[in-house]
Amino acid sequence: MQETIGFIGLGGMGLAMATNLVKAGFGLRVYNRTAEKARPLLELGARRARSPAEAASPGGIVVTMVSDDRAVEEVTLGANGLLGRLGDGVHLSMSTIAPRTARRLADLHRERGGHYVASPVFGKPQVAADAKLWIATAGDAAARARVRPLQKAMGQRVFDFGDEPGAANVIKLAGNFMLGAAIEALAEAFTLAQKHGVPRRQTYEFFTQTLFDCFVYRGYGELIASENYQPVGAKPSLIRKDYGLILDAAAEGMVPMPLANLIHERLTATVAKGREDADWAGFAREVSESAGL
Repeated sequence: MQETIGFIGLGGMGLAMATNLVKAGFGLRVYNRTAEKARPLLELGARRARSPAEAASPGGIVVTMVSDDRAVEEVTLGANGLLGRLGDGVHLSMSTIAPRTARRLADLHRERGGHYVASPVFGKPQVAADAKLWIATAGDAAARARVRPLQKAMGQRVFDFGDEPGAANVIKLAGNFMLGAAIEALAEAFTLAQKHGVPRRQTYEFFTQTLFDCFVYRGYGELIASENYQPVGAKPSLIRKDYGLILDAAAEGMVPMPLANLIHERLTATVAKGREDADWAGFAREVSESAGL
């Protein structure tokens, strides 16, 4: 048995990632706001923590995989947060959050003699279950080296962006922007073709076998061509949150991002219509509906 790790956040992604840590031989102390979600891990030998603080151990490693900045701050800085107990250990933060939040948390850990490693991931829940995530990482060099065995147990490749923790989160936001841009492009192209009598499926098959034969265009293109946005990899409201972070980072850096604004509006409309039971790529329906389809 390897080192016992704290793991906080057992949603669709977190549960899969934590399961792979158990399979790799790590002991786990797990915390989730809805305690029942920990049951599959308890059956594999993990121990339940009653608070984020209890999930951490002095000088140890604790992983967080929660929904947003507020949740990360709550489990870290709240009354029963991990910061007060972790000491000179390492906080491996794998959530999609703002670069400025990562920098602030890194500073707070440093004041306590500890370390913060930003490590957001790319991949849907099934990719996480298969331990095939792509992982961006940044933070203190020694801390990055210490958590690398965990990252390797959860992903297929780790990409290192250096000492500044916000860098990994910038890459995550840039990647989510590029995914949304691809979905918007596919939606507009397929809608254009359909309005002129060319079936969406035929358009999809041509482009994904020629100019756009790549993972993202094939995967999201299939959803958009079929107009069946299942299974749900990420809910529209979750990625709408990410687009808010993208626009905030753009404003901070004085970067005009008109396409990001458009996609944020698409996601806002999708959420406002209550379409939370579909993958976030379902915002493509806003394009076809605007064209009268």
